[in-house]
Amino acid sequence: MLQQIIDRRLSGKNKSVGNRERFLRRHKEQIREAVKRAVDGRGIRDMERGEEVHIPKKDLSEPVFGHGEGGVREVVRPGNTEHMKGDRVPKPKGGGQGQGGGQASDSGEGEDDFVFHLSKEEFMQVFFDDLALPNLARTTLADTPEWKSHRAGFVSDGTPTNLHVVRSMRGALGRRIALGMDKRRELHELEERLVVLKREDSHKPEAETLIKETEARIAELRRRIANIPFLDPIDLRFRNRVRVPVPTTRAVMFCLMDVSGSMDEARKDLAKRFFILLYLFLTRHYEKIEVVFIRHHTQAQEVDEQNFFHATETGGTVVSSALVLMEQIIRERYSPSEWNIYGAQASDGDNWHHDSGRCRELLADKILPLCRYFAYVQVAEAEQNLWEEYAKLADEVPQFAMRKAVEASQIYPVFRELFKKEGAKS
Repeated sequence: MLQQIIDRRLSGKNKSVGNRERFLRRHKEQIREAVKRAVDGRGIRDMERGEEVHIPKKDLSEPVFGHGEGGVREVVRPGNTEHMKGDRVPKPKGGGQGQGGGQASDSGEGEDDFVFHLSKEEFMQVFFDDLALPNLARTTLADTPEWKSHRAGFVSDGTPTNLHVVRSMRGALGRRIALGMDKRRELHELEERLVVLKREDSHKPEAETLIKETEARIAELRRRIANIPFLDPIDLRFRNRVRVPVPTTRAVMFCLMDVSGSMDEARKDLAKRFFILLYLFLTRHYEKIEVVFIRHHTQAQEVDEQNFFHATETGGTVVSSALVLMEQIIRERYSPSEWNIYGAQASDGDNWHHDSGRCRELLADKILPLCRYFAYVQVAEAEQNLWEEYAKLADEVPQFAMRKAVEASQIYPVFRELFKKEGAKS
């Protein structure tokens, strides 16, 4: 028997979505390079829009077989005034015939690049390829707002769309068999008895009366069996589905940024770029993640996204104030038994000299035991006492990482290095 499969899945307005996905996979490296060039040339706030990708035409060519020059052939050359029939014609000098010209000529003509447009979703997919929160794990079920529907047998009432025809007909058949079993048994016995009466005792006067009574009883049984309804409301069975909680992973990311007087506008811009990039990444890949913004100078405070990125402050620097506030918020709102906790800190490395050692102690004793990952980004080249203290910690604790980024073009490579997937290439 010939089996036919019809794919009725919707593919949106773009009917060639499958071909487009294969094309993106085939030219992944060139597309990735185009995305990197776009990142260097655009503002961080324009990161989510699409991008035009140019691929040289020569890179799209397919290998083909062709006939080379040579062999014995008969050709007709119009306008021939040099050769007669039977003459041997030498091969043309050079070897570039038939290869096509890929270079532009003096007239400006040449092969154009193949240009196509990456959508916003495709651009962000390539932009954040191979990135993930390190060591992301399911900590607990806890408060799970998501529910999933599961089959839970059958019920006797429901909507017509959930009616299970086979199960309903099976129940109706069983009911008819059960209700008519005794009647059919009696009917079968009476029919056999009637045959015997008609064959052996039909000439007896009392047999005629008995035959009439038997026939009347048979007719009554047949009528009662026929009156059993083919389908009764009690036979109907409907598919039942119940909602069960879906295990979800809850994560929180703490963003700490130095806004003291030593952080000039260029350094603040680098830090803001890193956190905006991080924020885009988190909101794209993790729907159930919360972000806590903490900014500090001599004192730390929790702020909203707007104030974190745009408000200005002046004064000295006490980095430990932000770490103390982070630990306090974790203890009050984010139990490590229920949340996956991550931290990211950006600073120029300047700090009150006696405070850097305390920062290392706070991280080692208070923060890192509660966190799955903590990343520190320094937006200045000079290695001051805070960098030296953190470097000691990085050699001892695997879930702590630190990098430098002193130019805008370094933000994205540093970000990818800090948040690459486990086992992925840098």
